[in-house]
Amino acid sequence: MGSRPQTLYGLNDSPVFLAAWLLDHTDADGQPAAAMMAGLQRTSSAAGELTRDEILDNITLYWLTNTGVSSSRLYWEYKGGFFNAKGVKTPVAVTVFPSEQYQAPRSWTERAYPKLIYYHHVDKGGHFAAWEQPMLFTRELRAAFKSVR
Repeated sequence: MGSRPQTLYGLNDSPVFLAAWLLDHTDADGQPAAAMMAGLQRTSSAAGELTRDEILDNITLYWLTNTGVSSSRLYWEYKGGFFNAKGVKTPVAVTVFPSEQYQAPRSWTERAYPKLIYYHHVDKGGHFAAWEQPMLFTRELRAAFKSVR
């Protein structure tokens, strides 16, 4: 997104371009592209695996809401350091996914987010965790915000 920003305009021009772009962008373990490529062959879901319909549903959601470009705009426009400690004053929950670009250590997380209410490492998932591992992501959200009910 930062290296090829002009290609982003195609995300709003063609659902095929959008699908290809989503398939091409991966995290450290090749997710979600690897999961999607395998999922395109499946019509029923095994635990934690994407099906063809789930992949198409996600692509369709981006397409119908016209949010392909806006969802990636931050990467092009933000010139600060994504991993600089910020001193955020709002309650924050952090789950560390092993295939994410940066696995935030607890020491950094506590400095960046003084009101840290939840911190946990999980064994799978990455930058697209909500898509790659929806059940795990949901469990983490529930555990994280249980204390603020």
